[in-house]
Amino acid sequence: MERPAALPSSVNLNNGITMPLLGLGTFRLRELQNITKAVDAALACGYRSFDTACVYRNEADLGCALRQLLPVHGLTRSDIFITSKLAPADLGQNAREACLQSLKELGCEYLDLYLIHWPGRQGWRSDDARNVEARKEAWKAMEDLYDAGLIKAIGVSNYTEHHLTQLLASCRVKPAVLQVEFHPQLPQTDLLSWCTENEVHLQAYSSLGCGNLLGKEDVKKVANVYRKKPSQVLLRWALRQGVGVIPKSSDPERIKDNFDVWDFDLMEEDMHELRMDGKEHRYCWDPTGCVNQSQGSCDKGCINRNRVI
Repeated sequence: MERPAALPSSVNLNNGITMPLLGLGTFRLRELQNITKAVDAALACGYRSFDTACVYRNEADLGCALRQLLPVHGLTRSDIFITSKLAPADLGQNAREACLQSLKELGCEYLDLYLIHWPGRQGWRSDDARNVEARKEAWKAMEDLYDAGLIKAIGVSNYTEHHLTQLLASCRVKPAVLQVEFHPQLPQTDLLSWCTENEVHLQAYSSLGCGNLLGKEDVKKVANVYRKKPSQVLLRWALRQGVGVIPKSSDPERIKDNFDVWDFDLMEEDMHELRMDGKEHRYCWDPTGCVNQSQGSCDKGCINRNRVI
């Protein structure tokens, strides 16, 4: 069987903006020294996309590191793609000021991509009907920032198909990106199909299952076939489906390894092998269940019943 053709390293979003398919995630990456070390390693091996968020509390340090290192690597702001996200505490009427604050923290004149981080407001019950209006208010503010050129593309994170359908029914500017947990144990097949049909790019976080998939026998078996590391075949598994990835690491060697995924591709049988036993498992927050309900209360067995968002 012949191998598939080489995959592109970037994607054109539905508004014409080009986004790298592989970026550096910065969740839990703290302290300027550590961030500078990670960014330096990333730029050196070819990363041109960096993903942060207000709740990561590292926007200022990431911005500082980029301002210091871009000239060192012969790059300018226009050569890189920066994503940040609206904190759940700011969902609603605070969205505009929150985005402006992120721009200030990063020291940027614009963001390439700004996402609503979570489909509910912090401190509200997940079945609170006010979340629906808060999502609309936040999106309206982001549309205005997009019109003003302060954001080049807007999107959402952790939205379900229900949230997305609601958004498309009321939005003026279509979401360009949906960022969700995505890996062989959570393939999000229906959601990926919805995104393809509606021209919304799916971007994966936790592509390695928060590290839990690296030791799986099926993953190691496929990695051995290609003489690659488990992390590399897991990232390629997503890229093979046109899904962007943002693996996070502070270790220069791992950062380099995670970028070394362009010189091989996976056969169909190996794509299937990586699905392991087919059982699905979510390692991060679950936005399904009550949070997508516009009215009514949680079922007694719902995992979100006693959680606030």
